[in-house]
Amino acid sequence: MTTPALLPLSGRRIPTLSPGTSSFPHHRATLRLSEKFILLLILSAFITLCFGAFFFLPDNSKHKRFDIGLEDVLIPHIDSPKDGKHASGQVIIHGQGGHDEHRHREEEESLRDKIRADHERALQEAKEKLRKSREELQAEIQTEKNKVVEDLKKKDAGPKPLPPVPMPKVVGVSDGEPPDPDVKEKRDKIREMMKHAWDSYRQYGWGHNELKPLAKKGHSTNIFGNSQLGATIVDALDTLYIMGLHEEFKDGQEWIEQNLDFSVNAEVSVFEVNIRFIGGLLAAYYLSGQEVFKLKAVQLAEKLIPAFNTPTGIPWAMVNLKSGVGRNWGWASAGSSILAEFGTLHMEFVHLTYLTGNPIYYQKVVHIRKLLAKMDRPNGLYPNYLNPRTGRWGQHHTSVGGLGDSFYEYLLKAWLMSDKTDTEARKTYDDAIEAIERHLIRKSNGGLTFIGEWKNGHLERKMGHLACFAGGMFALGADGSPDDKAGHYLQLGAEIAHTCHESYDRTVLKLGPEAFKFDSGLEAVAVRQNEKYYILRPEVIETYWYMWRFTHDPKYRQWGWEAAQAIDKYCRVSGGFSGVKDVYSSNPTYDDVQQSFFLAETLKYLYLLFSSDDLMPLESWVFNTEAHPLPVLHLGNITLPGSEPAQR
Repeated sequence: MTTPALLPLSGRRIPTLSPGTSSFPHHRATLRLSEKFILLLILSAFITLCFGAFFFLPDNSKHKRFDIGLEDVLIPHIDSPKDGKHASGQVIIHGQGGHDEHRHREEEESLRDKIRADHERALQEAKEKLRKSREELQAEIQTEKNKVVEDLKKKDAGPKPLPPVPMPKVVGVSDGEPPDPDVKEKRDKIREMMKHAWDSYRQYGWGHNELKPLAKKGHSTNIFGNSQLGATIVDALDTLYIMGLHEEFKDGQEWIEQNLDFSVNAEVSVFEVNIRFIGGLLAAYYLSGQEVFKLKAVQLAEKLIPAFNTPTGIPWAMVNLKSGVGRNWGWASAGSSILAEFGTLHMEFVHLTYLTGNPIYYQKVVHIRKLLAKMDRPNGLYPNYLNPRTGRWGQHHTSVGGLGDSFYEYLLKAWLMSDKTDTEARKTYDDAIEAIERHLIRKSNGGLTFIGEWKNGHLERKMGHLACFAGGMFALGADGSPDDKAGHYLQLGAEIAHTCHESYDRTVLKLGPEAFKFDSGLEAVAVRQNEKYYILRPEVIETYWYMWRFTHDPKYRQWGWEAAQAIDKYCRVSGGFSGVKDVYSSNPTYDDVQQSFFLAETLKYLYLLFSSDDLMPLESWVFNTEAHPLPVLHLGNITLPGSEPAQR
């Protein structure tokens, strides 16, 4: 459900100065004669400047004045074909006559008098300075230094503390050891894989967004801008905590405290930094109770708000963290925003409003939902593209894979996270899934259920790896389905899980391709070379975990173990884990990227698959699309600030 990452931002911090540790040069105890000479030289230059200004004032025909409320404003020449300017470029204001000329002379004389007075005052101040003793001069210098130090301290003091709110009940955040020794052995192996991935990043890519495990150096992609933001650290924190790797968690926390800085000139993906950074920081806060994670999440969220400054309130895909300027991807349909990006903010933004008391986050995402509810949907389907300027759909392409996937996921999870009180979200989800079933879900000739892609009225019989998450989504949403369809959706989830397992099983490496087709006699097999890669994606394993939790059918653990073994065999290298370029080749080449979501999602879902159900119970936790767990908000009679948002 995520796209390959791209990032880093360097952690630059303004040092806090104190009088005893000032970065300003220390002055000597005596003021030497040469220093007095320099002061006199500066004074002479200042006096010369004053006299020059007095004797060489510009002619009033060229002088620009702004007398507020008067009709005789002189307007300087502007190179413009408009306004009926004369050849000279000066706008002529008629009807003033000699009265204006006389008043101009008076004002010019008044201006000269003012310059004389300013000059005499400056000369007097300079004389007084020279009469002072060296001790008095040093005292003045120290006073100015102290003022600068205080200003820097205020600037570096950070945000105001957030208001206290009740901490949601946090349960099942550790242990989960399975009673079966064989299952425990598998779980320990997953933990060891996580340790290898983290230690490699710690050694070779620390502070960078991601790791190049073969080159053994840092890596980043355009979704993170041009800065080193430590994406892997933030993404991996909750996995480390859940696995009991507390020393590693502490290392990550220290890096975040000392280096994670969002005041950088970097253009980032709003979607990616929301699900990875805000989601990761909030999850780390809820798991550990460490305030720094909450504060950092809020700092970043404030940087994302300018992305919503569009005519419709649909956010831009990218925003510059420093300037707040937003724009969309150049390749998106006619400058459109993407459904899976602007539709995958709700979980995190609701928690931001809950934790801060600031209604703006909740209002932004509710506005998006209300706007979509008013729009016509072709065949009941949500197209993947929406223009944030016009509020109109782009190309009529619909997908439950890339560009669409997590929009549907967040409708369901908004309902679950609200303790099933957000019935509007549940109804929107049910209606969307009904349309998807009618138009996109088909059975192949070989009996495999798949989710195709709708393109301009035509169904493309191709399914992406990203769409494989839907098996778990259908199972998660089965309870609460309309018309007693719980059994139907649990079965649909099982069928999608089976199809996606087949896409793995029909490759040489037993790892799934990026996309696979269901036509021309080929089923669950990639056809194009550029669809045969595996980049450590989690979606199939994610579905295995959800299906295990809801059915306890042992085949899901078996399938998960097959995938874990294949990853360890074909993707593991001495410097971490790498994606492979062709899952149908017995001798694949590496892509040399250890994605941050491999630590956030793939290894977390594998670990949970081999843990007991009391670790991160689904009654208490809802996982965002980057597998960051956020607690269910049992709000009862409490109303979120801004829950009746102002209309735009």
